[in-house]
Amino acid sequence: MALRINDTVPDFTAQTNQGEITFHDWIGDSWAILFSHPKDFTPVCTTEFGAVAQLADEWAKRNTKVIGVSVDGVDDHRKWIGDIEKVGGAEVGFPIIADEGLEVSKAFDMLPAEAYLPDGRTPADSATVRSVFIIGPDKQLKLSMTYPMTVGRNFGEIVRALDALQTSAGQGVATPANWVTGQDVIVPPSVSDADAKAKFGSFEAVLPYLRKVKLAG
Repeated sequence: MALRINDTVPDFTAQTNQGEITFHDWIGDSWAILFSHPKDFTPVCTTEFGAVAQLADEWAKRNTKVIGVSVDGVDDHRKWIGDIEKVGGAEVGFPIIADEGLEVSKAFDMLPAEAYLPDGRTPADSATVRSVFIIGPDKQLKLSMTYPMTVGRNFGEIVRALDALQTSAGQGVATPANWVTGQDVIVPPSVSDADAKAKFGSFEAVLPYLRKVKLAG
C-alpha cells in the first residue's frame, strides 16, 4: 500500500552502523528525516551523504534527527563512511540502516513486495530507493520526494521544506511558493477574517482567498 501524507509511518527494528534501532522509539519527540539510496560506494549518493553531514548543526537547531537507509550491510556502511567524510569534509554522526532484506524499502513503498536483490546486483536493481521522507513527532509522514539516480538531492530545499512544515504546524499557517523563514505566510482559507485579525493582527488580502501576514518575532 502506498504511503501517503499524514499516514503513520511504518515502525520497524533494524541494524545500523550505530547499532540496533526501533524506528518510532528512535524518533521520540523529534522530527525525523529518512533518506534512502540504492547502493553504497556510488558517486551521487556519496556527495549527498556528505551534504547531510555538513548540515548537522541545522538539523539540531530544528530538533530533527536524520537517518540514512541502504540495501547494503553494516560493514559496507562503516567502510563507506570514510569516503563520505573525505568528500563532505564533515563527520557522519547519523545512523545508516542496513536494509539487506529490503524490509524498510518495501514498507515505505520504495520497492514492490516481490522485489529481490539478484547476485551481482548493480544500483539499477534498487534505483527507486532514492527517496526523502520528513516525519513529524507524531510519527506521521509530512512530506516525501523521490529522485532518479542521476539527480543529486538539494538538501538546502529539504531544510527549507522542513522550516515550512514546522512553521505551518506551529503557527497554523501555510507558506507560499519559494517561501523562506522570515517572509510573509498565508492565512488558511478555513480561518475567518475576524479570527485572522484576532490571531495575527492586520493582514494583506491579495485576493479574497489569498491573505498574507507577517509572523511576529
